[in-house]
Amino acid sequence: MIYSDLEALYQLPLFELIQRARSVHEENWPAAEVQLCTLLSIKTGGCSEDCSYCAQSARYKSGVDAERLMEKCDIMKRAEAARDSGSTRFCMGAAWRGVRSGTKRFDQVLDIINDVSELGMEVCVTLGEVGPEEAVALKEAGVTAYNHNVDTSPEYYPNVVTTHTFQDRLNTIRNVQDAGMAVCCGGILGLGEDTSDRLRMLEVVSEFNPQPESVPINSLMPMPGTPMAENKGVDVFELVRIIAIARISMPKAKVRLSAGRTNLSEEGQTLCFFAGANSIFYGDKLLTAKNPAVEKDLALIDKLGMSPQQPNRKQTPPDSDDTRPREPQTA
Repeated sequence: MIYSDLEALYQLPLFELIQRARSVHEENWPAAEVQLCTLLSIKTGGCSEDCSYCAQSARYKSGVDAERLMEKCDIMKRAEAARDSGSTRFCMGAAWRGVRSGTKRFDQVLDIINDVSELGMEVCVTLGEVGPEEAVALKEAGVTAYNHNVDTSPEYYPNVVTTHTFQDRLNTIRNVQDAGMAVCCGGILGLGEDTSDRLRMLEVVSEFNPQPESVPINSLMPMPGTPMAENKGVDVFELVRIIAIARISMPKAKVRLSAGRTNLSEEGQTLCFFAGANSIFYGDKLLTAKNPAVEKDLALIDKLGMSPQQPNRKQTPPDSDDTRPREPQTA
């Protein structure tokens, strides 16, 4: 969806915007379901990149120590626990710039993915940059979706990260799509960007061909020791607006209420669900930030008359639109 259309949606009165988003949501997601995802950091800290919001960067004194890749047996225990608690997607994140074929750590990750994929859940990974060869290997190992957020607009991105470019992000997304994997791609609110940057982020992501299978909408959780440690939080109504616009512009994508959910009341989360969110990170940890307890999440889902979405291991990306460019666009 082009920027002018997104801006027109943003300017609507909140109730009208939510009504439009709800109509789109019910047309494409008629079941009252929510996807439950568990995110595990399988390699924490020591990242070479300088993402200003991230406590895992080795450049900041955030208190997050660099760790080695977790042992496979420990990862499997966490994956089994996630499955047994109701998670339908298991996401594994590693604090790396990227992975390359022929390296020991990539072979280890492929071995882990193979075993996790046997548990019946959808498998998502976020490992940084991947090339065409690595993307194919991940697909063959059993990855359902690859997460690679663009974070913000291409114009604002250099204010957030300097060790890689926005185009680097798009290159990885293209490689993932060409390998036949679904893409999980969204952004972060509260990086110091303005409304135009948020809408430009949605413009870029919605113009992917095919569109992302899932779109995480994160609210910055300022981490001590990072350059954005003093950033202010995002107003819940702004969050709801962005979720509603994401739902309208990407009707078949799962819109994930991601980082920052711990700061929302049950009423705030409910408004996000009504506006089009239908996926959450669920469990005891969200990389380096706390996540609501399983029991509390299940209680809210039950109160709202919703149910967990079943895993779809054979899912494909949303249908491509031949009228959109094949290459991810930044302008």
